[in-house]
Amino acid sequence: MLNKFPLYLIAFLLWLPAPSRAETITLGLADGNEISAERFPATSKHSDSLFIWLPHEASTPPVDSQLAAQVAKLGIEIWLVDLITANFLPVAASSMDSIPPDQVSALITHASAKTGKKIYLVTSGRGAVPILRGARQWQLQNPSDKQLGGAILLSPKLFVETPDPGLEGELLPIASATNLPIYILQADHSPWFWKLPRVMAALEQGGSEVYVQRLDRVRDRFYFRPDAVADEQALTLKLPALIKQAAWLLQQLPNKPRPAVAQMATPPAAPAGKKDLRLQTFKGKPTPPPLLLKDLSGKTVDIKQLQGQVVLVNFWASWCPPCVHEMPSMARLMAHFKGQGFTILAVNMAEDTPTIQHFIDTKVKVNFPIVLDRDGAALRNWKVFAFPTSYLIDKKGKIRYAVFGSIDWDTPEILSTINTLLK
Repeated sequence: MLNKFPLYLIAFLLWLPAPSRAETITLGLADGNEISAERFPATSKHSDSLFIWLPHEASTPPVDSQLAAQVAKLGIEIWLVDLITANFLPVAASSMDSIPPDQVSALITHASAKTGKKIYLVTSGRGAVPILRGARQWQLQNPSDKQLGGAILLSPKLFVETPDPGLEGELLPIASATNLPIYILQADHSPWFWKLPRVMAALEQGGSEVYVQRLDRVRDRFYFRPDAVADEQALTLKLPALIKQAAWLLQQLPNKPRPAVAQMATPPAAPAGKKDLRLQTFKGKPTPPPLLLKDLSGKTVDIKQLQGQVVLVNFWASWCPPCVHEMPSMARLMAHFKGQGFTILAVNMAEDTPTIQHFIDTKVKVNFPIVLDRDGAALRNWKVFAFPTSYLIDKKGKIRYAVFGSIDWDTPEILSTINTLLK
């Protein structure tokens, strides 16, 4: 696994002072089973905070251990618990939905009884689901207890799943059934960044105080990505301090019991397996939303003026590896149908013109227009939940096919589909 471990993190970990030494602790559950946790004692004797930390569903174990150890060096005790492994679940985001809430509740009970410290829950990605469900179960059982101080979530994913293009995403019921104070550290190079208003509104509906810190120029999972860029490597060095700062802010809130009062709907079953990434019949409203944007030269492009052509609308960003992967096949597709009434409109997500120009000058040559969605308005109107997302529009201006994720655009199947639309 070492060859998959980010080299910049290896260098970072070698450079750091020796972290807090972890010890393994075993916690008994009500059903007779046991959970093991890595405990990183705080270096400060006066620490009054404890983090119960769930690793990201896609990270390698050393990453979260080293990050937790560095936070402990800043004066916070950490209990790092891998509940995916403890429950013999596959390493996948969907496994987080299968973690029993009573296990997280038991961890909070043990930590409260053993240490008497204020407890904060920390996780990233899909780990927000078991963290919030377990916290709510603990609140139901301990309505007058003040020990649970809130949750710190890195780029949380609280939607049921990534919906098919053009459809509204559904938030999990726990998003509006928690009243814990929440501090979100959100990467802005992420499709989920644009869904923050909906997530915040749901959390606040349940009574949560919600704070958001935008992490500029980094992607989800930036702190353990093998392909991390300079900005992501730099922010990884600052992440322990950012997490401690989040806890400090939550500590300033009134120390009061937070009994769970919201009634939570039954959560939908977790989708089985990954979705089939193929160009498929569009399931939303066939009339496309407005798309009136400037291109790289400053010229305004209106999709209405393209009626009579078959149009591929592609939402992308230069920091998105799958987007970059599919672009050469898009260029080949454009060349294949040159002069036949087909065009591509590539909608870039909120990057500045010099960044995009440098990308197309040095990375991928394009032969189709690029337009700029500066504020994400087009992304929201077109209900984009993943990068890349593409829509294939017929000559009458109706959306006929769509796909999220990277595909090869010059396969015989897709060429046949476009030929049919052209005729």
